[in-house]
Amino acid sequence: MAAPLVCTRFSDNYELKEELGKGAFSVVRKCIQKHTGLEFAAKIINTKKLSARDFQKLEREARICRKLQHPNIVRLHDSIQEELFHYLVFDLVTGGELFEDIVAREFYSEADASHCIQQILESVNHCHTNGVVHRDLKPENLLLASKVKGAAVKLADFGLAIEVQGDQQAWFGFAGTPGYLSPEVLKKEPYGKPVDIWACGVILYILLVGYPPFWDEDQHRLYAQIKAGAYDYPSPEWDTVTPDAKNLINQMLTVNPAKRVTASDALKHPWICYREKVASAVHRQETVDCLKKFNARRKLKGAILTTMLATRNFSSRSIITNKKGDGSQVKESTESNTTIEDDDVRARKQEIVKITEQLIESINNADFEGYTKICDPHMTAFEPEALGNLLEGMEFHKFYFDHVLGKNRGINTTVLNPTVHLLGDDAACIAYIILVQYIDKQGVPRSHQYEETRVWHRRDNKWQNVHSHRSASVASTSAAFPPSGVGK
Repeated sequence: MAAPLVCTRFSDNYELKEELGKGAFSVVRKCIQKHTGLEFAAKIINTKKLSARDFQKLEREARICRKLQHPNIVRLHDSIQEELFHYLVFDLVTGGELFEDIVAREFYSEADASHCIQQILESVNHCHTNGVVHRDLKPENLLLASKVKGAAVKLADFGLAIEVQGDQQAWFGFAGTPGYLSPEVLKKEPYGKPVDIWACGVILYILLVGYPPFWDEDQHRLYAQIKAGAYDYPSPEWDTVTPDAKNLINQMLTVNPAKRVTASDALKHPWICYREKVASAVHRQETVDCLKKFNARRKLKGAILTTMLATRNFSSRSIITNKKGDGSQVKESTESNTTIEDDDVRARKQEIVKITEQLIESINNADFEGYTKICDPHMTAFEPEALGNLLEGMEFHKFYFDHVLGKNRGINTTVLNPTVHLLGDDAACIAYIILVQYIDKQGVPRSHQYEETRVWHRRDNKWQNVHSHRSASVASTSAAFPPSGVGK
């Protein structure tokens, strides 16, 4: 498509047609580009209803979509901002969901599944090459370009996508859809591109037998299965699947993300590269039958299965449009069917508690290197030992790491009553009580406690402690203890 005309208003370049779908703050309508006659899908967002944070998410999604141009990705062709509305002009995809198309086919084999996952991996590899992690790979986001046989698979919905630098691993928040979440996300550990590969593994498993590798009506048990990587290949349905297919699934569903196969390497797997020789070409009717049930179940329980415990987006639900006379169907790029703000706030607060506990652990272990990675090098602090002076930098803290902490072994600290206040998206304050247990020089168990407050700031998706304030100890002790941020 040629570069879009320079225009100040959407109507200068496009003519709006029928509505295809609707969200809380947006509507999707077919549109025609005036100077070419080409049809597109216009997502029209009412920016007047958006919060500042929602608007940032909109800008992020548009920025990510602009850089992704691949035949297996729903492409953003234009982005126009007006006073009250923002217009995102996407490919008009009319083939519906991949999984729905499969069950309507007369013939479906393991080789067909190989071709499907290849296209999905091609789209994921393009994302990863361009520093984008999708974070929400699932059947609802895998569409077909048209209803023509052999139409390309298109990856849609970049509402949860994030930008990363290289192989960066960080905690970007709890986001995704339950059955497709990776172990590292569920464990609230730093994560990156491998989360998409895990989801691809789940999708490939379903493509081969029609049901998911991890399933339980109870979400806690489901998450326990995923974190343990507890899946298998039951008979008889898996007896007819080739070992090469199972091998690729195993490489994708590797619990350790560092050992998980990459998208580029997965595309080189024999089951994909040499499918004509390796993958079975026998029709899998039982897979189709199971997939029909799976599709029906996920449609029925869509609100539950697609709930994402992540930041609230500008739209409250994901839209797959009603079929029109021409069979058009558009997947609106949003975060989830039912996004819960309370869960987002809770997850973000837990993130602050966790990073605070990591800092305290580095103190207990006398790990100055680990401590400096979590603290801003110019952090400020009020410490009783500083006699009322405001300290800046790490030198005061380093003294205690060098001369006190290594000698204070057998110390146990407990964080009590942590209270977190979120200060926008990139700052937070946490207040808590520290209970310290230790053995004095005479071998007598003792304890004391004090209050501590820490201010955290996120830069480049990494939380750093920028200020701390510690009270004097409530109980007397017979041992010296370093200041806040060092060695409690």
